[in-house]
Amino acid sequence: MISIKSKADIAAMQRAGEIVRDLLLLMEEKVKPGVTTRELDRIAYEFIIARKAAPSFLHYNGYPATICASVNEMVVHGIPGKYRLCEGDIISIDVGAVIDGFHADAARTFGVGTVSAEKQRLMDVTKQCFFDALAVCREGNRLSDIARAVQTLAEKNGYGVVRALTGHGIGKQMHEDPQVANFVTGGQGLRLRAGMAIAIEPMINQGTWQVRFLDDGWSVLTMDGKPSAHYENTVIITEGEPIVTTL
Repeated sequence: MISIKSKADIAAMQRAGEIVRDLLLLMEEKVKPGVTTRELDRIAYEFIIARKAAPSFLHYNGYPATICASVNEMVVHGIPGKYRLCEGDIISIDVGAVIDGFHADAARTFGVGTVSAEKQRLMDVTKQCFFDALAVCREGNRLSDIARAVQTLAEKNGYGVVRALTGHGIGKQMHEDPQVANFVTGGQGLRLRAGMAIAIEPMINQGTWQVRFLDDGWSVLTMDGKPSAHYENTVIITEGEPIVTTL
């Protein structure tokens, strides 16, 4: 069932979005060679609690951390730990926060120090995939328009679009209907309506679209070991321009 948000709901989602936005700006500052992913997780937890919100991810279906920290060939859901970031790595940090009963969810992929031109291009294209999708987030358009926008740009650049994972609706629950695919599945999908809130999150691989799942039950890696990038924001459909709560 699709949840249509009221003006009060949207205001609460914007408050949650501001927290996630500010946290990701802080993460960008903290991502440096030598820092551990566990240390980034600690910083994120303390930041969210200080803003009188709660981490959306912590204990969600048993997930043990505040952020997902996915380095290089890890697509998503990397569990923070002892790994120290190295010059030239890229890291996706995905995080959610809930306040006043509503969630926000966003992700960014950061370069650690100086990264290769190939990794930088992957990050740039993945980010642009989101903005191409945002351009079609208008009432009356369909979910398939979002999928087509992401897939077209990614594949034009020779990249693989992850199919095993999608974006999602969001609101009082972190994951709500509908699924928001980054690839065209054949159908047109639902029409977008004012008040719908969705997390659009291109997950783009430098090589194949295929992925594998680790035994930890969370971590997802590219099948060919090539890097992956992830860029996500929470978007609310309106009668006019969409609202991006996490920018």
